Amino acid sequence: MNIRIKYFSDKLERLRYVDGKSDWIDLRAAEDVELKAGEFKLIPLGIAMELPRGYEAHIVPRSSTFKNFGIIQTNHMGVVDESYCGDNDQWFFPAYALRDTQIRMNDRICQFRIMEHQPALLFEETEVLGGPDRGGHGSTGKN
Repeated sequence: MNIRIKYFSDKLERLRYVDGKSDWIDLRAAEDVELKAGEFKLIPLGIAMELPRGYEAHIVPRSSTFKNFGIIQTNHMGVVDESYCGDNDQWFFPAYALRDTQIRMNDRICQFRIMEHQPALLFEETEVLGGPDRGGHGSTGKN
């Protein structure tokens, strides 16, 4: 599948797979950012894409993002659909800092994958589902 991508800076490292490790692709900060604890900023990711019809991108933090930078993604998972495809539709990471931090251009702060849209669903109301109960929320316990 070919996807057209626009980079907003020649200094931004180009997207690539980390062969053999994951099908998620890292995204990088497109500028230096300094945040104080309690501050929010939309961190530019320096790219825009033309996703194929019927597909969307899911953007989440990397597993090391909080440890390395002390930020969390405020919407927990970003969704970019195929309609967000204009020349100025840059992707951003909505960051909230829990400690003072510095992020440098090209620091890997999040990752994405492209997913096909969910199929149309019909919900059928019932009084009984029929499956076995697992015991409620958090029922798998600690082992």
